Amino acid sequence: MKKRYFIGGAWPYANNSLHVGHLAALLPGDVIARYGRLKGYDVIYVSGTDSHGTPITERAKREGVTPASIAERYHEEFVRDFNDLDFSYDKYTATFTDYHKQGVQDIFRLIDKNGYLYETTEEQDYCEKCGKFVSDREIEGKCPVCGKITRGDQCEFCMASFDSSALTDKRCRTCGTPTTTRTNKHLMFALSKFQKPIEDFVERMSPNWRLNAVNETKKYLTQGLPDRAATRDLDWGIEVPVPGYESKRIYVWFEAVLGYMTTGKWVAEQRGIDFDEYMKDDGNLNNYYIHGKDNIPFHTVIFPALLMAMNKGYCLPTHIVSSEYVNVNDDKMSKSKGNMISVHELAENYPSDCVRFYTMLFNPERRDVNFSIPDMITTYNKFLAGGLGNFVNRNLSFIKKKFGGVIGSGKVDPAVKEYVEGLYDTIGNKIEAGELRSATEDMVSLISYSNKYYDEQKPWVLAKEEDLSAFWNVTATCLYLMANMANIFAPVIPEGCGKLASMLPMGELAYKPTTLPESFTLGEVPILYTRIDEK
Repeated sequence: MKKRYFIGGAWPYANNSLHVGHLAALLPGDVIARYGRLKGYDVIYVSGTDSHGTPITERAKREGVTPASIAERYHEEFVRDFNDLDFSYDKYTATFTDYHKQGVQDIFRLIDKNGYLYETTEEQDYCEKCGKFVSDREIEGKCPVCGKITRGDQCEFCMASFDSSALTDKRCRTCGTPTTTRTNKHLMFALSKFQKPIEDFVERMSPNWRLNAVNETKKYLTQGLPDRAATRDLDWGIEVPVPGYESKRIYVWFEAVLGYMTTGKWVAEQRGIDFDEYMKDDGNLNNYYIHGKDNIPFHTVIFPALLMAMNKGYCLPTHIVSSEYVNVNDDKMSKSKGNMISVHELAENYPSDCVRFYTMLFNPERRDVNFSIPDMITTYNKFLAGGLGNFVNRNLSFIKKKFGGVIGSGKVDPAVKEYVEGLYDTIGNKIEAGELRSATEDMVSLISYSNKYYDEQKPWVLAKEEDLSAFWNVTATCLYLMANMANIFAPVIPEGCGKLASMLPMGELAYKPTTLPESFTLGEVPILYTRIDEK
């Protein structure tokens, strides 16, 4: 059976523009998806806009518009930004679509049928002034773990997750009034039943996960898994498909992560694939979940528990690709400091490959990183324009000028061939393991290796000899390097690799060693990468 990749990129929240932190966290998913397709795997790569929840309703109130208009505005912006930076989602959707809504309601009913939802009546925070029950981000109070003032059900400081009722000294964030309590009923998800199964799952899968994911998950599990409210009092969201709960909505923590399943099924249906069979844990499926550090518990505990509760034999997350944070100009990003770099700003002003290459070469895989536009430009000029682009253009331009673009017969250097074939395995293994920064560093090494080979062989000198066999052997080797760099680099810098492939008779890009015909005629040789003025 063909190897399969299911890749889920975290769903950015429709409350503000995408910034470089989102980009650094999400781009690894596109690199893995592109690699999988080049390998000939059966890939489903999905994501979408997280459109429900309190922050959107609060922003809508401030702006005097509907929550739907806020969600749709940012969804359109996200789609444009991802397209501009060559993200290759098989489907990028939004949680406000009817398809997602119906899919989540079906899953909700299934989990209820399987006995993992139960009704509870409890005292819940209530704001007398606003005249409504409040929870999650509508409340501000002291974290039960570290004691700092935070909001919602996850502390912004110590990263602990908890029910918002655990906060102390609570106030309504809308009006600042201390909250009281009133009796309310909700449906609870029996998360506590999955404590041992999740512990066993984490132990089994942790070798494939980023270290921060393992550490954060174990810390979360040590606190004990509490049952969580699956419903809430809110107008904007997905209706609860259970009689007696018509006025409530499915909690966003429950429905947003299920977007991977609803959207994956959508793609599978369009391809005529049985999604239940595709997602089976049969040893042929690797599934990657791509997100930032702050989303770890939702992907390593909450989402797997929901999959277990569905009882359909779906493969649990085999790879957790969770990034650390991104600072800008050596300082934490903050709207008040005015140092937020938006994805739109990057996409509008710089080549897609420039942004993608820099983001992957300095990706925050194991520690926080600093993002600097001057550094990005310098990196692009050095390695893409001055490295890869220079290698391609000085080779091909010389052949066009000296020989009219007609390539003579030559043989590829066996040592170079062995080195390149080894890199396919080395880089491919790193991409499959989620070690994308190291894989990109190996790509840089191949650029340096190629330029060093060209400089040492001096083909411009060999071209002056009466016997051109040595020249054509060097040229064949350089063309071999170009063709295989196009294959190997395509997951990270697809635009330039597609352009390079069109200059050579190599057909479709594929992640496997490629040998060009012994002789052919070059077509147009455009500049692969134009330098950016660093001033």
